[in-house]
Amino acid sequence: MVTAAIAATAGAVPPPTKAKVVTVDTTTPPTLTRRHLFLAAAATAASTLPTAAVSAATPRFADIPGSGGVKALDLREGSGEVPVEGDQVAIHYYGRLAAKQGWRFDSTYDHKDETGDPMPFVFTIGSGKVISGIEAAVKSMRVGGLRRVIIPPSQGYQNTSQEPIPPNFFDRQRLFTTIFNPTRLANGEGSTLGTLIFDIELISIRQHS
Repeated sequence: MVTAAIAATAGAVPPPTKAKVVTVDTTTPPTLTRRHLFLAAAATAASTLPTAAVSAATPRFADIPGSGGVKALDLREGSGEVPVEGDQVAIHYYGRLAAKQGWRFDSTYDHKDETGDPMPFVFTIGSGKVISGIEAAVKSMRVGGLRRVIIPPSQGYQNTSQEPIPPNFFDRQRLFTTIFNPTRLANGEGSTLGTLIFDIELISIRQHS
């Protein structure tokens, strides 16, 4: 549902403009010069250009193999190393909830150190402390890359101790009361409540020894 909405918006093609109606005085037939014929041919060709090229440029999310349904769209390709099991990685992220109109519940760009610089989120690949959707996304990225991922509930938060956890109490409370709302879960809304959207930037890798 989320990817369909994004694709529909990104792939929208404006309707073709209406052809201008030209009235010709038939009492005096105009003399068509080679220039007139050339301009007429050019106008016809321009009005019939296919819109397939515009649609083909629409970005598309792709499933990450073996991720359990996590979909990714690379916004910027990295040129550095790819992390492996046991590596410590530092990422910046911008986390949103698909429910609540894409409400942003956390962003590392807002976590500042004593000098005012944004503090990245650091974790170890394979530690099991981070939601599996983020780990799956980072494991196939290169340092310097920026990726948008859509994480289904099964690969998102399974409990309130999994990282990343919003440091702000009210953001944390709102996030978990939405995802684990017992009434809405009982009504079969689990597939939408826990869907997450993360923009992830892989900053660095510290390889395990």
